[in-house]
Amino acid sequence: MYTKDAQVAWRSPSNIALVKYWGKYGIQLPRNASVSFTLTNAYTNMSIAYQPKSNNEQGVSLYFLFEGQENAKFAQKIQVFLETLVPIFPFLTQLHLNISSSNSFPHSSGIASSASSMSALALCLCSIEQQLLNDFADNEAFLHKASEIARLGSGSAARSVYPYAAVWGYHNDIADSANEYAIPFAMHPYFNTYCNTILIVSRAEKTVSSRAGHALMNDHPYADARYTHANNQLSNLVPILQTGDAQGFINIVENEALTLHGLMMNSNPSFILLHPNTLHIINQIRAFRHDTNIPLCFTLDAGPNVHLLYPAEFATQVQPFIQTNLLAYCQDNYFIEDKVGDGPQKI
Repeated sequence: MYTKDAQVAWRSPSNIALVKYWGKYGIQLPRNASVSFTLTNAYTNMSIAYQPKSNNEQGVSLYFLFEGQENAKFAQKIQVFLETLVPIFPFLTQLHLNISSSNSFPHSSGIASSASSMSALALCLCSIEQQLLNDFADNEAFLHKASEIARLGSGSAARSVYPYAAVWGYHNDIADSANEYAIPFAMHPYFNTYCNTILIVSRAEKTVSSRAGHALMNDHPYADARYTHANNQLSNLVPILQTGDAQGFINIVENEALTLHGLMMNSNPSFILLHPNTLHIINQIRAFRHDTNIPLCFTLDAGPNVHLLYPAEFATQVQPFIQTNLLAYCQDNYFIEDKVGDGPQKI
């Protein structure tokens, strides 16, 4: 066993799903396959300093800081999660962990903060295992395990360990796809250039968590139809992503965003995470696209904030539109300028 103090640290990005995962079974397994863009500037920084325990304390021992402050709620969630991982990482019961985490964006507001945080945690744990046991044959094996561990904490986190784009969930048309972990997805280089401006309609914590929303799919009247539709959507999106078809991309991605929120609205009990300003932004985007033929589009995560997607070659036309037409609908004119990115970084 490693006997001196050590530290690992990772920066892991959030991701934005294009075909959405909404509904799960078992231990964080998806009812349908999904595909996402990996982001760059919406990320979690996480460090874990670890040392052998100085006493005979049972279980997992940790001290947790979020944004430099103690956060009992988050610490308890991490504690419970790490306890479930002891069969996978037995060394967790032999160490004391000092975990520090921070986000570059508001948490619990619909920008998949769990994806970036749980993927960062999984990468840190795999790095500790690598330092202690030298247990990975290569980087592919390392990321494979990190994806599977991340999934156990947050389903969408499985996709954040890979650059550019990732598929999570078994799909007939995608070789090596699986429910237990995500795999990288190779796109046409055109989509690797996509910008993603995140328009923050609200920084507030969501009124209904994603975990609760997923659970409502268990008895949803349209659940089976949705899962079939989602897999069909992915079948149609795969060749679009591989050939660089921007118009086909728009049609599927916007439909998926609205379908996600439609499922929320007709669940029982129903709930609405969209705000009036979300709809104003969507209408402005569609009008601008109609008038200019610039292939920008929107997608939504499980919250009111809007992800504006467009090729970088149109940035000089799109950015003035954002400033003039869209920022008035954002809380405090706040937005995050992001883009498709090259995945997590060890820091």
